[in-house]
Amino acid sequence: MDEFPSIGPEFFDVRYAAGKMPWDFGGVPKSLKAFLDTHHESGRVLIPGSGSGYEIEAFSSSGWDVIGIDFSRVAVARARGLLGPLGSKVYEGDFFTYPLREGSFDIIYERTFLCTLLPDFWPRYAQRIAKLVAPAGLLCGFFFLGPEEEPPPWPITQYQLGELLGSWFEKIEDNEVEDSLPLYAGKERWQIWRSRQQRVGIGEKSLARSV
Repeated sequence: MDEFPSIGPEFFDVRYAAGKMPWDFGGVPKSLKAFLDTHHESGRVLIPGSGSGYEIEAFSSSGWDVIGIDFSRVAVARARGLLGPLGSKVYEGDFFTYPLREGSFDIIYERTFLCTLLPDFWPRYAQRIAKLVAPAGLLCGFFFLGPEEEPPPWPITQYQLGELLGSWFEKIEDNEVEDSLPLYAGKERWQIWRSRQQRVGIGEKSLARSV
């Protein structure tokens, strides 16, 4: 089994360093802006595979306590440079093993992360998300439904997504995406999934070095 549940940090290090980032939006998509315009609650947000970190600034500006994590050291350095004082909100590490407190995130934001994972690792993604999100918390963002003849990115069907998340979440919103990048054009959906978990003692088993 591969050491990393995707194509590995070196793949992204090289492309970030060369400026070849067809997944990099250069800002914040319309669907997220609309979401933030209508969700003014304060809470904790986690962004796996946070890349250049544009959404970190967007969530923070709307009053959310947000952190991002990425295993590409070049992406992390880029994000920290772009974010200035908010650069401390970006952590370098593997999302699947980095010590994060269970049940502590009100929102987990998905964008161009799940589709970097080999399909064999999708169940691990769902389990990790379900553990980290707070009861009745949200998984929201952009899901790449394909088709894609030469992955990566790896597409998922709507049926597969329902099977993957349905044990822990219920889908409460599903919309077309109008401003996709060429790599994802016509293949993305903006979706919001609400956790149905009601766990007891969340966070009691968290590691000492958790964020």
